Amino acid sequence: MIQRALLAGFLALSCGNGLAIAQDKPPDASGDPRLGLALVRKSCQSCHIRQFGDADRVYLRRDRKVNTPAQLAAQVARCNTETGAGLFPEEEAHVAAYLNERYYKFKP
Repeated sequence: MIQRALLAGFLALSCGNGLAIAQDKPPDASGDPRLGLALVRKSCQSCHIRQFGDADRVYLRRDRKVNTPAQLAAQVARCNTETGAGLFPEEEAHVAAYLNERYYKFKP
């Protein structure tokens, strides 16, 4: 898992501004919300319930930390790495697409 995180960091640094531009696109541009829902149920809800008591609470709080599509994609990747969920990048995109559709509503 650490190797995957290091590789992702290296790729981010080597892509320069191209990565920043790609991340400003809404997360649902490359992901499928239907597939994301299943992944959220499998990989995310139990951790959110442990931390917040309610899986949806983290998305609905007033002081939420995710305010842009790029922040959403980064948070999904961070959670994946920290929990060892083992999601592939395309699965992270599906999760971000679902979260965007259900909670964040970032426009394309």
